[in-house]
Amino acid sequence: MSEELQKLLDQVHQGITIFDFDGKPVPCIIFEEKKYDELLSKISGKSLSVNTDLNILQDGLGHVFVEVMLAFSQGGLVEKILVYANKDILFFESLAKTSMIAISSPKSSYGKDNVFMIQLPKPEKAADALEIIQNGLKQTSDR
Repeated sequence: MSEELQKLLDQVHQGITIFDFDGKPVPCIIFEEKKYDELLSKISGKSLSVNTDLNILQDGLGHVFVEVMLAFSQGGLVEKILVYANKDILFFESLAKTSMIAISSPKSSYGKDNVFMIQLPKPEKAADALEIIQNGLKQTSDR
């Protein structure tokens, strides 16, 4: 394994999951409790939008990483989460289906309480990203 690949793997966010919300799989990013509380305290009760970008990094050998960037219109918050698509492809498949991302903490009951939901304004971007990710992952099976 190359040194660059190992560096990226070391930066991958560990709190990636999916939960059932009204019969639909919703991708969820889990932040540690303190960070989640700080984030909510800065945005709670405010009208805001969240710009969501998916920056796809691939090495041509079938390793695909996605930097999920969440830029909140209030509080000057920008969160960057690195996801290893090889391991968490279901995250991106559910994102393309629902156009939603949930943010939660480890103590929350996913889909029930203390979950912050983000609706993507341009669902087609998630579908386009999924296609790019799947094509990048195919490079492993093509070898």
